[in-house]
Amino acid sequence: MKKTLGLLTGGGDVPGLNPCMKAVVMSALEAGYNVIGIKRGWGGLLGYNPDDPDSEAKNIRRLTSEDVRIIDRTGGTFLHTSRTNPQRVSPGMVPDFLKGSPLGKQIDDQGTMDYTAHVLKVLEILGIDTMVTIGGDDTLSYSVRLHQEGIPVIAIPKTMDNDVFGTDYCIGFSTAVTRSVEFITNMRTSVGSHERIGIVELFGRNSGETSLISAYLAYVDRAIITEVHCNVDRLCEFLMRDKRNNPSNYAIMTISEGAILEGGAVIETGEEDAYGHRKLGGVGQLLSEQVKQITGENIMVQQLAYLMRSGAPDSLDRMVAMSFGHLAIQLVQRGDTGKIVGLHGGKYTTMPVSIVLAGKKRVDVPAFYDIENYKPKIKDFMGVPMFLS
Repeated sequence: MKKTLGLLTGGGDVPGLNPCMKAVVMSALEAGYNVIGIKRGWGGLLGYNPDDPDSEAKNIRRLTSEDVRIIDRTGGTFLHTSRTNPQRVSPGMVPDFLKGSPLGKQIDDQGTMDYTAHVLKVLEILGIDTMVTIGGDDTLSYSVRLHQEGIPVIAIPKTMDNDVFGTDYCIGFSTAVTRSVEFITNMRTSVGSHERIGIVELFGRNSGETSLISAYLAYVDRAIITEVHCNVDRLCEFLMRDKRNNPSNYAIMTISEGAILEGGAVIETGEEDAYGHRKLGGVGQLLSEQVKQITGENIMVQQLAYLMRSGAPDSLDRMVAMSFGHLAIQLVQRGDTGKIVGLHGGKYTTMPVSIVLAGKKRVDVPAFYDIENYKPKIKDFMGVPMFLS
């Protein structure tokens, strides 16, 4: 009997997911496996009702080579995604058919439920022998849970922040930086024409790597990252000096959405998601108001947000995504599960999947950042990883 793989993507979409899934599916089919795509990440398993004939079409998709033939030509994920966490489901997110089910376990006094028992039952009913999961540290934290429950798992890291612990590189990072550099370069036209200070806010919750690397490649004047609190008065002195020294009389800088201005806090809004995170964003606007108040200068602020991760992947993200996908199936064939694929020192490798829970990957500030001047600064390039991570 053929073995069956389950495949899903969770968390934010990034360019490279579709090429990765195509590699997984094509390699798996060639090796003689069946492949079941799970829709909307872990949400597809949580929402699958074995007693409802219509539930399968809503939540899973049995994949053939024809299904994935052209998906690598676009960005995003053709299986769709969500931030569902089956071991932490709020009362309002519990599917109707699971309310009151013995397959749920209440884990706090707010009624939050753990439906891992239901997920395990669904995997059994679908005949899934191994799960291949593509996500960031939040999505992959549930892969760790399934591994602990005895389910064979291969995890593939993706996040444009490049912040999954245990790998030098995550799918989506190169394209996000490429997009950011392009937008920053284009924005110079307006900032320079109007002789203003430009502030570009980039994604980055736990790691300031996108701000750091985009600033480095685009030669912006200053870069504020998540890891280092920003003194606004000192930043304003730098920006005014940068503006005066620029023949076009403007300055431009980047800032991570997770950055903190001295005396303040991370800017978050809305309710916590299933992984305990609130929505980030707005620090660029807050900074622009303070800079205008201190300097009297007019400010152009741009929150790139989802534009960073829109569109098709660049060549590097295609290369890594496809290679991660093929490596994942090679591991499955060898029975070498409970692993996450990754890059170390420019070489493909694997680590125990539990490493994603070992910490948060952050910028190596002493090696790559000038704290005093708020600028990227590589102290010594000899032996430095390609991605400065």
